[in-house]
Amino acid sequence: MQKYLTHFTGRTLGLSIALALGVTFTAGAQIVPKQLSGPPSDFQSMRSPDPVESAIHSHSAMVPVSMIEKKGGTGWSSTIPVEDNALRFALLTPGGMPWDVSLSGPSGQKLRAADTAKSARASSFGMGEAQVPAQMYSFPSLASGNWKIELEGSAKAASQGYLLIEGSASTGLTSYPTHSRQLVGQTMGLTAQLTALDASEKAITGAGAGRIERAEMEVTAPSGKIQRMAMFDDGRHDDGAAGDGIFGAAFTASEAGSHVAQVVIEGVDRNGNRVLRTAEHLLAFVNPTLSLAGSRATATAAKSATPRLTINIPVTAPKNASHYRSYAEVWGRDARGNEVPVAWVGGMVTPEAGKFGLGFDERWIAKSGAQAPFELRNLRIEDPDTSVTIASSARMGLSLPALRVRAKAADIEIDEMMTMGPRPVEAAQAKGVGKRLLLVHGYCSGGVWPAAQFGTSSTFLDKNQNRSHDYFARLIKSFGSTWNSFGVVAHSQGGAASLHLYTYYWSGLDNATGSRLIQSVGTPYKGTNLAGILAKLGNWFGVGCGKNTDLSYSGASAWLAGIPNSARAKVNYYTTSFKLTNWYTNDYCNAATDLVLSDPEDGTTEKANGQLPGAVNRGHVEGQCHTAGMRDPAQYLNASRNATMNSNAAR
Repeated sequence: MQKYLTHFTGRTLGLSIALALGVTFTAGAQIVPKQLSGPPSDFQSMRSPDPVESAIHSHSAMVPVSMIEKKGGTGWSSTIPVEDNALRFALLTPGGMPWDVSLSGPSGQKLRAADTAKSARASSFGMGEAQVPAQMYSFPSLASGNWKIELEGSAKAASQGYLLIEGSASTGLTSYPTHSRQLVGQTMGLTAQLTALDASEKAITGAGAGRIERAEMEVTAPSGKIQRMAMFDDGRHDDGAAGDGIFGAAFTASEAGSHVAQVVIEGVDRNGNRVLRTAEHLLAFVNPTLSLAGSRATATAAKSATPRLTINIPVTAPKNASHYRSYAEVWGRDARGNEVPVAWVGGMVTPEAGKFGLGFDERWIAKSGAQAPFELRNLRIEDPDTSVTIASSARMGLSLPALRVRAKAADIEIDEMMTMGPRPVEAAQAKGVGKRLLLVHGYCSGGVWPAAQFGTSSTFLDKNQNRSHDYFARLIKSFGSTWNSFGVVAHSQGGAASLHLYTYYWSGLDNATGSRLIQSVGTPYKGTNLAGILAKLGNWFGVGCGKNTDLSYSGASAWLAGIPNSARAKVNYYTTSFKLTNWYTNDYCNAATDLVLSDPEDGTTEKANGQLPGAVNRGHVEGQCHTAGMRDPAQYLNASRNATMNSNAAR
């Protein structure tokens, strides 16, 4: 288990917290993976996602500020575009006294922000307890065009920071990785293009949306090493065809860990107005610790009377290899030689003796009516903490033993054994006692739920930590092992971690009874734009709890590709957003994060990215924000919804 003490920042501290909770990090009986399978109808939702699907669509720009010493203090200046005759921006500083701000317009007028801004107020930017002080300014009536912004500070003022500018919603920057092969030594490309909406709100992309005049990329490696490179639209830089308005550049990842790649573009929109946009990508790269050692898998039958097979995939892995996440499709043929989809197979597996063993129920074969030759397709073996594919094969031959099931397809009903494998003996003996409702918090957070509003409940606490979904899930499992059965009410990342637990590991969730097994509020199942921006801030300021790729758009997309519909169906989820006052007021939950999130949003999670396809959507409510301290009340303090969740919760 050494991997779990070193792989993520803060895990050693997390271990001491876990021990205080009675959590034991041991192998064997404590953490038992499920042997997952499902029907061919899941193939589409579990395919490896196209990076385009998790593209960042940015209407903002994040500009670094480095104050320069001058007589009487420090100063900095730059030119920024004002779009649609309005300007909103935030100055993000890690500490020290704030800066004085002045603006000089196209016609020469000079404005002191503190005197002329319609709104000038203190705020903060972040997620959970990972926050950076922010000073907000709003100018609803400024002439469009290039303005000069000047910052002045005393010797006690912050020396570094960021200027975060909101641009017009009518023109955006769309940026995405060119592939998902995120292994150390791999070259990764990123793209950039302008996007816009025409009068009928039809999307316009590339050259039709405007003109990019300058595009560049800055990549910060885990060690802090920075690479800067220009982006090109010449058809030779992972950018499509020359002159199509799509720019590209690539970098080589020489280190394992989280890389922050910021794409910066300057240009004009389709009406000739100046635009400035940035997109912040958070990309995990892992060492290829496992490789395939052959082109054919061989299945062996269980010695017991159960119709279980172990599909052994030949691999080369280190002796102390930990577990990996896996997925593959099983295919056969019919009597005429036509291809027949049988089922998918996967789960968390630890390789042993050069084999990667996937548990499989041969009733799937009988139900499909397939016969030899069989093969595995779209096999992928992934790092469990980042969902990065380490080894893959489009097609691999599969040899099966003589099959024992002779039942007709119509007589086979899909049951728990087929979808999750046999329950472990330890689970049947139920070491825990009683039942419980676990109240689970999210990323870099603490005990947020009002426990008095939930009966027969206990609060899970892993305060202010950064966990992958997999590690987070294991912590929940260990905490819940005190009881024979439990359900979950979760906030933010806690919802994804609870779903991960139910999907991949046997726990008290599998013994619970009641109508709603997992209930979540404000969970960014599809990620949040804040993950990449906070990672960028962290490169300078060391913000908060650390970088979390599971919460990025691309990381969340890769993770969801391993979650079957049967597991998603166990989730009941809620989303919220700020209260709308009137059509002309710019409403928000958090004034600073509102600059980079698409409405409606709760200050952390956008409604669109809080959706979980295949789960039960319990609705969207306005007037509630992600956490306390935002404009509207915190979503987890709503007594009415809490009462509903309490009465319907499985335990």
